[in-house]
Amino acid sequence: MRTSGLAVALGAFFGIAPVTAPTTAQDTSVAEPATQNETAEPSDENASKEPAYVRVHEDEGKPQALQTATVRFVGQPGTRYDGAIVDLVGVVHIGQDEYYAELKEQLSRYQTVLYELVAPDGTRIRPEDLEERRSILASVQTGMKDMLNLEYQLEKIDYMAENFRHADMSPDEFVKDLEERGDSVWKMVARMMGAGIASQAKTGGDAGLLLAMFSKDRPMKMKQAMARQLVDIELVTAGMDDANGENTLIKGRNRKAFEILKDELDQGKDNIAVFYGAGHLPDMADRLENEFGMKPTRTTWANAWDLTRN
Repeated sequence: MRTSGLAVALGAFFGIAPVTAPTTAQDTSVAEPATQNETAEPSDENASKEPAYVRVHEDEGKPQALQTATVRFVGQPGTRYDGAIVDLVGVVHIGQDEYYAELKEQLSRYQTVLYELVAPDGTRIRPEDLEERRSILASVQTGMKDMLNLEYQLEKIDYMAENFRHADMSPDEFVKDLEERGDSVWKMVARMMGAGIASQAKTGGDAGLLLAMFSKDRPMKMKQAMARQLVDIELVTAGMDDANGENTLIKGRNRKAFEILKDELDQGKDNIAVFYGAGHLPDMADRLENEFGMKPTRTTWANAWDLTRN
């Protein structure tokens, strides 16, 4: 049982999508649910107290919702991308139906949406591909969504939308990046397991999941137990790094995504979304500030999981 919670959490959180062939902060009262969208302006005092991209929203110590953030970055005066907007739109790969409906509407308003998928360049995700081509991790996610009464991201977001652009490594690039650093999938998994064990110790291990499995409100109790594990981004992502502080799963893929982001900005686009798993966003935020001269201006939270219902 020790690593089962980790496997489930990583499946929902980081979610490498299946490879497919290419086709041409205010609080609410106890009586009210957490708002679906909630905006917070940056605050030095609050920045050190709560996660930046995924969190469990609580009311009087009771979990209300697992939330993901959209963080807006704006190019600063005098920089190359002065005034351009890049929104980091975090996502978890299984969530409630209304969460994906609102994300879909939000994403329709950008000039370009850069999305993740370890697949050949230019791949588009067609609905008919989903049943035929599922990675092991995607199968885990599908089992989770049934157990938790949630939905699967790839089945709810329109990846054929005209403003969507693939912005991730191909499988060959992924393997090459690992090999060039003397790394491997198995070494990376071992590091993730070590970091995950530390994370589980911090959040109470699998005891909560075990109790939830036998609860009469199993979906709700399972979501509450798992949400804590999904929030601990920094510990798990730090554990992915090799001895040189690099990793392919997050940093390597982010580099590729930002090559494409640069191309879009250089074409004159000034309203772009980077739509990626929330675990990618801390590194992406650093890149936007250090390489693109952008600063965060606002954070909006969306409810991915309602933790008050089955």
